[in-house]
Amino acid sequence: MRMHVRGLVLPDEAPTELWIVDGCISTEPVANADTVFDGGWMLPGLVDAHCHVGLGQHGEIELDAAVAQAETERDAGVLLLRDCGSPTDTRGLDDRADLPRIIRAGQHLARPKRYQAGFAVELEDESQLPAAVAEEARRGDGWIKLIGDWIDRQTGDLAPLWSDDVLKAAIDAAHTNGARVTAHAFSEAALPGLISANIDCIEHGTGLTDDTIALMLEHGTALVPTLINLENFPGIAAAAGRYPTYAAHMRDLYARRRPRLAAARDAGVPLYAGTDAGTMIKHGRIADEVEALKGIGMSPTEALGAACWDARRWLGRPGLEHGASADLLCYSADPRQGPAVLSRPDLVILRGKMFRPHR
Repeated sequence: MRMHVRGLVLPDEAPTELWIVDGCISTEPVANADTVFDGGWMLPGLVDAHCHVGLGQHGEIELDAAVAQAETERDAGVLLLRDCGSPTDTRGLDDRADLPRIIRAGQHLARPKRYQAGFAVELEDESQLPAAVAEEARRGDGWIKLIGDWIDRQTGDLAPLWSDDVLKAAIDAAHTNGARVTAHAFSEAALPGLISANIDCIEHGTGLTDDTIALMLEHGTALVPTLINLENFPGIAAAAGRYPTYAAHMRDLYARRRPRLAAARDAGVPLYAGTDAGTMIKHGRIADEVEALKGIGMSPTEALGAACWDARRWLGRPGLEHGASADLLCYSADPRQGPAVLSRPDLVILRGKMFRPHR
């Protein structure tokens, strides 16, 4: 089927006509195309830059459950996922033309009893990290996920998992093998070593200080703050009765999250939208993350870009260019109005196939 769509393309609100043939976008007219959308707003498919398709409450899940997670994302307009760690092999989903594209970071890399059970590859000795990173890089989709900090039950507080020299060797190994690296980091202590080792991205970043923000700018480090997941910090603290220092630290990080993340944005650190969907956050909530980004100073257009055209550029994926895969969303109302509009596209086109989202 040859299709034709017409509307205002964000962020420039430029009146645009696109044609879709053989699953790809054409900016040149195509004969005998059916007009399937005429008037309104059009976007490249949304991006969830921190998502976990293939992860459940206890780790690995059945592939059918992972498919359901991906379908939920698609119906919310998310057509590109950066999967930030999953114990389930979801490569079978790549053959499904009806599911979002996934950029995988492989499995989380952690130390024994220093992350959630069943989620990560646990390395007995930290010296194993560079080799483990190289292995994940060779079989991954261009990203590696490290656990940068977690509760240390001996000290009763958040603490880094890796020494600085091991981090540098591991991140160098990833880069040599053509992969970028990101890391889970809640606390202040883990950030200097990660950033100084030339890590490409930080997830969460609640422990950012003026010094580490400056370090991120120096090294070109990106940030995916997962704002809606940070709302779980008070509950995590309340459940940590055996570790009062950790609980107090989590409450303090929560109290300072918005000004610290706003400071990073104001300084010029590139921020992208990610929900951390998979365990404590339900899938399909990228619109809520976009709304939360407005709360740290982003304009509606900037916040949407962090989950759309800017995120695609960062991940090396096309938007609505001639010849690109036809992965786009159509809205009768301006999707910058808020989650009620953004989460309910009137039409989803994925790989040139139309989907009417489930309501």
